Amino acid sequence: MNVQHIIINDGNPEHRELSIYRTGKINRVKLQDKTYTTYHSLEMDGHDYAAFFHYGIAEALNKLPFLSESNNGLDSWDEAFLHNSNLSSMNRILDECTAVVDPEKKEIILLGWHDQPLRVAYLREIDPAKFLAFIASLKRFIEESEAKGCDLEFIL
Repeated sequence: MNVQHIIINDGNPEHRELSIYRTGKINRVKLQDKTYTTYHSLEMDGHDYAAFFHYGIAEALNKLPFLSESNNGLDSWDEAFLHNSNLSSMNRILDECTAVVDPEKKEIILLGWHDQPLRVAYLREIDPAKFLAFIASLKRFIEESEAKGCDLEFIL
C-alpha cells in the first residue's frame, strides 16, 4: 500500500492547522502569587517542540518534581510547573542531554500517521543547530528566572 509522506513546513498555514502540529510556551511565574501573573515568556515553535521530545529532553527532565494536574510531570498536551529551587538542576539536565546532540546531523523524524481516508505519515526535519540555539535561549531564560526568584510554567 502506498503511504504519502508529508514533511511538516512551519511556513505552510495548512500544516500549522494539523492536530499533529504542536508548539509550546514557557512562562516565568511565581507560584506564591495570589493572582496568576506571567512575568515573561519563551515561545517554543513547532520545530523545537518536536526536537524537545525527539532528543528525550522532556523525559529526562521528569527526574525533577514537576507539578501538573494530570500528575504526568512534563508531558505533551499538558501544563506543568517547576519550582525555582529546581531550576539549576534543570539546566544541568539540559547540558547532559544536549552534550550528545550532533549539531551537524540533521534528521527526519516521524511525528504521527493515519490510515484513513488515505495512508499518510507526517514527518519533520530536525535541524540540531537550530534546536541547540533554542536550548541556549532556554538556559538563559532559566538562569534569569532563578535569579528573579521565579518559577516556570510549561504549556506543552
